[in-house]
Amino acid sequence: MKSSLVYDVPTRLFHWLFAGLFLFSFVVAKTVDDESLIFTYHMLSGLLLGFIVLWRILWGIIGSKYARFSNFSLRPSELKDYFLGILSNSKKRWTGHNPASSWAALFMFALGLGLAVTGYLMTTGHKETYEDLHEFLANAFLVVAILHVAGVVLHSVRHHDWIALSMVNGRKLTLEGMETITSSRRLAGLVSAILVLSVTLFLYNRFDTQSRTLLLFGQKLQLGESEKGRSEGNDFGLHSQSGKLIEMKHDDDDDD
Repeated sequence: MKSSLVYDVPTRLFHWLFAGLFLFSFVVAKTVDDESLIFTYHMLSGLLLGFIVLWRILWGIIGSKYARFSNFSLRPSELKDYFLGILSNSKKRWTGHNPASSWAALFMFALGLGLAVTGYLMTTGHKETYEDLHEFLANAFLVVAILHVAGVVLHSVRHHDWIALSMVNGRKLTLEGMETITSSRRLAGLVSAILVLSVTLFLYNRFDTQSRTLLLFGQKLQLGESEKGRSEGNDFGLHSQSGKLIEMKHDDDDDD
C-alpha cells in the first residue's frame, strides 16, 4: 500500500469547522446560563454552521472526486456488507468515504441544517415551539458524531491506518490501482476560508451585544434577553422585595 492524496483542502477545512462549531455550540448550550452573553454566541455559531453545511453541499456537487456525493457509498447493500466485513475481519478498503462514514456524514449534514433552521426559528418568537426539537437534533447529532469517531478508532485499530490524519494532510493508505486525486485544490481552499471568515464577520458586525439582537437581511433576531430587559427585571424584583418589606413593617405597626 502507498500513501495517496484523497481529500482536497476545502473538504478538510469543512470537516474541522463543522466539528468545531458543533462542539462549541453544544458545550455552551449545555454549560452556560441562557441569560449569559456567551450563550448568544452559540446561536451565532449555529447560524455559521448552517452556512458551511450549505457550502459543503455545493462542494459535494462541484468538488474533487472524493468530495462529491456521487462517490459516497450509500447503497444499503454496501452498508450491510461493511458491517458484516467487520464481524468477519474483512480487509476490504475504500479510497474515499466507506459506507458507514458516508451515511454518518449525510446524517450530520441534515442534523446540522436542522439545528440551524430550528435555532433561527427560535429567535423569531417561536422558542417554545421549536426548543424541544432543537434539543433533540443536538443530542442526535452528538450520538452520530460519537458513533463516527468510534468507527474511525475501529478502522485505525483493524487496519493499522490512522485514518483521522487523512482529514489533516488529505492522504490515505491505498492499494495499487485505486484512483486518487492529483490536486488538493488549495486555491479553492483559500477562497473557502475567506468566504467563511467573511460570513463570520458579517454575523459578528450585525450582532448588538446590548440588545442581544442580530440584524439579518432586514430582520431583527432576538438571540437573548437584552441588558435593559434584564435590568428592568432586576428592578422589578427589588421593588417587589421592597414592597414586601413595607407590608411587613405596616403589619408590625398594626400589631403594636
